[in-house]
Parts: sequence; C-alpha cells; structure tokens
Amino acid sequence: MKKNLYTLFVAILVLLANVFAVSAQPARTLIDIKVVPDRSDWSYKANEEVTFSVEVRKNGNFMKDVAVDYEIGPEFFPEVRKKGVLLKNGKTELKAKMGTAGFLLCKVKARVDGYDYEGMANVAVDAGRILPTTADPADFDEFWSSAIAQARKTPLDPIKVLLPERCTATQDVYHISFQNDAVGSRIYGILMMPKKAGKHPAILQVPGAGVRPYNGFNLGDDIITLEIGIHGIPVNMPVEIYRDLVSGSLKNYWEYGMNNPDKSYFKRVYVGCVRAVDFIYSLPEFDGETIGVTGGSQGGALSITTAALDSRIKFLAALYPALCDYAGYLNGRAGGWPHYYRDTKPLPNEESALAYYDVVNFARRLHTLGWYSWGYNDYVCPPTSMYAAYNVIEGNKELELFLETGHWAYREQQHKRINWLKQKCLKK
Repeated sequence: MKKNLYTLFVAILVLLANVFAVSAQPARTLIDIKVVPDRSDWSYKANEEVTFSVEVRKNGNFMKDVAVDYEIGPEFFPEVRKKGVLLKNGKTELKAKMGTAGFLLCKVKARVDGYDYEGMANVAVDAGRILPTTADPADFDEFWSSAIAQARKTPLDPIKVLLPERCTATQDVYHISFQNDAVGSRIYGILMMPKKAGKHPAILQVPGAGVRPYNGFNLGDDIITLEIGIHGIPVNMPVEIYRDLVSGSLKNYWEYGMNNPDKSYFKRVYVGCVRAVDFIYSLPEFDGETIGVTGGSQGGALSITTAALDSRIKFLAALYPALCDYAGYLNGRAGGWPHYYRDTKPLPNEESALAYYDVVNFARRLHTLGWYSWGYNDYVCPPTSMYAAYNVIEGNKELELFLETGHWAYREQQHKRINWLKQKCLKK
C-alpha cells in the first residue's frame, strides 16, 4: 500500500512538471508556517545543537492557540514525532542535533479549517563529508564505452524540419531528430540556430522527468541550442498525446528494466545524450569546440552523466540533480529521486544493476567545469543525495545555494544559470 501511494505521489510530481516550468515557485498560502534555523548559512558540525524557530502566521500576524504536528531527524528518517502541540502565541522553538554527516530536517504541519499547511527547514550537518553509499561497478567504464561504441554503429541519419512560425529575424528554429542506439530508434528535439553567419558555440539542454512537448532553449542570437526529449517521440505534438503517454505506455518509465543494466530505460537515454553531442558536432555552423550541457532535476542528472561520458563537453550547469545515490535508503539515509528503495527492498540484481545508472558513479569520473545549484528544502531530490555526488567530483566546480528552495528555482537562480552559460559560451 505504501509503495502504491508513493508511486502516485511521484506520478503527480511528474504531471505537475509537465504543466509548470522548472522555474515555477510555490504559491502563497493563507496560513504561513515558517521554520528557521539559528544560523544564517544553515550549516552545522556533528553534535552541534540546532535551534529551529517555528512561527505560524495568518495575514502576517501570529495565530493564537494553533495546534501543530512536528517531526525532527535525518531527512526521511525522523527520530522525534509530536502531534497536537498547542502554540498559544503562534510560535515556539525546537532543538535537535545529529551525530553524523547528513541533513537534519524539522517539519511542522498544521490543519486549519480543514486545510493542511506545512513548513520545514533542512540544515546541513558536515555536508562536505557526505559520500556515496552506492557501489562503483568494476566494469562501469567498459560497460559505457561499449554501449556508446555500439550505438555509433548506427548512422545519425539527421532530419531537420523548419518551424516557420517559431523563427525570428535572428534565429531559425527546427524540429529535429536523429538515430540513437539502433536503426529506427530516434531522439527528437528543438534546434535553435543563429541566422548570423559564422561559427557558433552550442548548448545541449537535457530534460527533467516527465513526458511533454518542448519549445526550445533560447540563449540569444549567438548560441546554437538543442533541447532534446528522451522518449523517442516527436516533441511538437499536441499536449493531450503526452498526457496519454504519461498515464499509459510511459508511466513510471524510470522503473523499466531496473534489474538488468542492459535493459534499463535509461540506457538509451544516457547514450542518446551522447548522440545529441554527435549531432551538434555534425552541424557546419557549430564552432567545433565550445559546447556545454544543462538541465534541472532529471536534466541535472543527465548533465552530469553526459559530461562524464563525453569529454567533448567543456562545461555544465546542473540544477538539483536527480538519480543520485539510490542506495542511501538501504544505508539509513535519504537517496535520490526516484526513491527506489524508500519503501521497498531491492529485488534480485536490482541494486547492482542500478549502480550503472547512479549519478554518483558518473560524478566520480567527472572532470568538467561545472556550476551547480539547489536548495536544502528539496523533498524530491534530497540534498544528502546531491552532496553524495557533488563531493566526489574532482573537476573545477562551484555550488550556489538557495537554501530555502525546494524542488524549484527562484528567477534569480535561473538567471544566474543562464548568465553563467552565456559567459562560458561567449568567453566573456
């Protein structure tokens, strides 16, 4: 029953991702619950006491005699749970500490007039010491080298179809496709090409989870961009088709082939991202050198895997990467989306098979310049899982934190990503 409810929860998240852009922010609510730690950087050492200030407000004022439930402990593993705690003046303080590296979560809920409200703060405890729990397969590099070499035996056979209604005075826009890992297995996307003569840098935008159409990734008049889908279907069809697919043949696609690395759904996805780089290199307008990859959530994961698999990628920008450290839940701490083992144990061969697709094992091999960004209140991609990947990256890297965010980004955060990519493309 728990697994079914969680699967429904994930499906709803994916459906929402189809509707809202990655930069969408949560709506304001009538009752505002704020949970704030006593340090502005939300960062602590092991066994240091954390004081969480809890405030429940309505119309900006403290609520009188409001009852709250709260839980405190490592994220997804609360150690203290209290229900029906009365806050006479709408505020209180809660104290806790944690003895190991990870994240300490304080979550507070209230039910008012039949509606549920929630606030949380998830603080870092020695975050720089968080390391992966997922095993690193001995033949990992051989597995992926072989998969890419085998795919490249299939010619790209690229197809470009101009979309006149999307073109501008300075850009041509195409719906494109190319073959991936077998004859007839295609990757589709939207290519935005500067009309300006000459050679141009390029950015590959890889997608977050879900099934949806795409409009292209516009970085201006001097940069080629290719935004791809991963499901082998055109990306410019009516939205109703994607809604049917996400409820039908592509429902929970991330679970397909979990116990066999050769049959995993993500095998053609990871290889397809490398073939997308091949496609960009085939464009005569590409400068043949300056290329980056970017995305958020599943796209953040694909940014890391693509850069690790393809040394031609010069830089990457990843927002809250998913698919990190699946085995966390098997070791008493949070794992990454899609939370394979939050409520279940692995079936035979699953844990070892998934290790070939865990982002932490690509991060171990990553030497590409990277910009990363996330928040600590992310319940979809827990920060413990993201740090497990980030901490083993040996390449030049920078992490820009927006502490209070969940699985969404402020517009300022998105602007920083865009500006960073432009600077790297145009070498300003």
